[in-house]
This record gives sequence, structure tokens and C-alpha cells, in this order.
Amino acid sequence: MISAEKQEVLNLFASGRKCYKLMQFPEGLRFFERALAIDPLDGPSKEYAKRCRDLIENPPPEDWDGVFTMTHK
Repeated sequence: MISAEKQEVLNLFASGRKCYKLMQFPEGLRFFERALAIDPLDGPSKEYAKRCRDLIENPPPEDWDGVFTMTHK
């Protein structure tokens, strides 16, 4: 069984991922940041928040399929 706090982080992450897949990066970022406010060590939320920030700065093409391609190490 997981704590109510962890369940909230999971729910926020799921909502953020949905926005991310729909190319709604500012909205997704808000969900990931809310998850990180509860659990600052949540790795997946950290990574997706970073991706959202990057994609807000450098929007993908309209036919983007949601796949993240690393461009540097």
C-alpha cells in the first residue's frame, strides 16, 4: 500500500504526462512542479519537468509523436 502523499504524486504525474503527450507543455509543467512540491526527489517528475521546459523553449514539429530524443550527454 502506498501513502496518500505518494498517490497524489502519481496522480499529478499522470495528469502531467497526459498534457505532455498532447503537446500542452506549460500545463504539463505545472502538474510536474506540483508533484515535485510534494516530493522533491521524484525522478520521473524532475525529468518530465525538464523536458517540458526544453519543449516550451524549443517547440517540436506539429507531427511530434511524443518520443524524446537525446541530443547530448
